[in-house]
Formats: sequence, structure tokens, C-alpha cells
Amino acid sequence: MPTRLRPKGPLAAAAILVGDPGRSLLLAQELLEEPKMSNHARGLWGYSGRAASGEELTIQATGMGGPSAALVLADLAKLGVRRAVRVGTCAGLDARARLGELLLPVGAVAIGGSAASFGQDPGSVVTPDPALLEELRSELGSEARAVTVASLDTMPADPAEVPADVVAADMQTVAVLARGRELGIAVAGVLIAGEVGGEVLPDEDLEAAAIRAGKAAARTLSNPKVEG
Repeated sequence: MPTRLRPKGPLAAAAILVGDPGRSLLLAQELLEEPKMSNHARGLWGYSGRAASGEELTIQATGMGGPSAALVLADLAKLGVRRAVRVGTCAGLDARARLGELLLPVGAVAIGGSAASFGQDPGSVVTPDPALLEELRSELGSEARAVTVASLDTMPADPAEVPADVVAADMQTVAVLARGRELGIAVAGVLIAGEVGGEVLPDEDLEAAAIRAGKAAARTLSNPKVEG
């Protein structure tokens, strides 16, 4: 049985993962017909319902940082989740990303810390599930740029700490990709550049970007070509 989540009903095989509980509520209201709260234990709000495609979909908060996301993903695996898309935020490094830009991680570089507990040495690169990645790429088209990101345990990231080809940094992508692989869950992600050079994306713009990314994630997860 799961250790952290206490679902009130069955979860879908497909899930959108977000760090912020408020974003899980936002996407549930936008993407699900008559969403029902499936979890509120530990403040990890989760919702389940029927998406526009007619398929069942779960939207689950994972908390802050890689260790929290990895623990939640393990519980989701026990509850039947088999494919997931992370919709999260990241910080652009210098001028390598534009504020509010949607980024499609094709690789995530582990920068020490908790990455070792997911079997990743410093500097190793974790890649998303190929089928999910390609479907996300197709759904987002010119709205998102395929990039390499880095994951750290603490933010903000120092551009000098990461390889030159890394565009942005966050706290969860390495964890969800690596842990998903271990658990047999197909995982990919789309990130919003919520901070660049000390400038922060306004809340209304962040919500609009999250909805765009969430809709693409929902369509991707409902595509029979990526069903596990």
C-alpha cells in the first residue's frame, strides 16, 4: 500500500505531475470534467476525473524537490499509474531561456546531491520516455523548445555549476525521469521558464503557460500510441 498518499478512490493510469498543489487545482479545473479530489494527505493535492478526450486522468502534486517527487511517484506506481508528464517550472540560466518560454527537456543533467539516491552520478544525463517525448513535441509544436536542463537540490542555480549546453535548472526533472524508469512508469516533462535573470513571471502569465502545457500533456497521455 502507498505510504504517503491516501487516495479516496481509484487513480487513472495516466497522470500529470506538478510540484505546487495550487497548480494541481488549477489544472484539474481546466482539464477535468467534474474533478474529484483524490488525495489531500500531507498537502499533496491530487484530483481525478475525465479529460476532454474521454479518458480518465489524474493530476497530482509532488511537493518541493526531487526526493519528495520520487516518493510520490513510488506511491503512484503502487496505485496503478503507468505514464506521467511533469508540468513544472524552472529557472532560465542567463539569457539561455526567455521568461515564460515553454521548454521540452530531452535530457536532464544530475548535479550532485540527492541524484545519487536515484542512481545518478554527478554529470549523468537522464532522458524521458521516447514515445511520450515525441508525442509532446508533436502536440506543442513551435510553442516549446527542446532543450537540456539540469536538476539541483537547491535554487537558484549558478550558471557556472552546469554545462554550457544546459538552458535551465529545476529541482525535480532528474528525480521523476530516473525514478519513473526504475518503477516502470513512462515519464516526460514540459517546463515553464518562470524566472530568468532575477525576473519572475507574473502569476497570471504563469497560470496561462501552465494551462497550455497541461492541455498538451493531457492530449499526449490520452494518445493510444503512448499507452503503457
